[in-house]
Amino acid sequence: MRIAVIGTGNIGGTVGRALARAGGDVTFGSRHPERATVDGPSVTDLSSALGGADVVLLALPGGAVESFLADHAPAIDGKLVIDATNNIGAASMNASAAIASAAPGARYVRAFNTLGWENFERPMFDGVPADLFFSAPAADRVIVEQLISDVGLRPAYLGEGKEEILDSVARLWFALVQERGQRHLAFRVLQD
Repeated sequence: MRIAVIGTGNIGGTVGRALARAGGDVTFGSRHPERATVDGPSVTDLSSALGGADVVLLALPGGAVESFLADHAPAIDGKLVIDATNNIGAASMNASAAIASAAPGARYVRAFNTLGWENFERPMFDGVPADLFFSAPAADRVIVEQLISDVGLRPAYLGEGKEEILDSVARLWFALVQERGQRHLAFRVLQD
């Protein structure tokens, strides 16, 4: 499975490197690949990264999604698109509506948006992996669970179309970070 990670910042860089360490065929896509400083998988322009990719992880600033879609929507149509963006301050933090409008054949997943990059770099807490909540079509659940596990987290499936709930989890995480002054914190679901 070929994975295009669009964005080389903290989220994209950290998740992309973790996926590559787990054996994923990862290519980073950047508007300015010559300036990218991410280690590990190769960095190329956006079109080259998207070409032939099976999975696209959008790890852009939330405000950059519209511009990305204006230029590259046909390249993601029909692919599994994981939205890790957070458009802080917008009516909706996720890009589900924009992606559905621009690339109606894309299979939309909301994941990697509810925790900070520090938790993707160090997913274990006292030897226990943190949970990563996600929403995906049922047919894509196994693939997404594998990708989350490859990063070292425990997948916590919420069902399909739950992106607004995930946005609330992200807001909760941000509130905890602000209150505690620490970013390496995460969630764990406990059950009998």
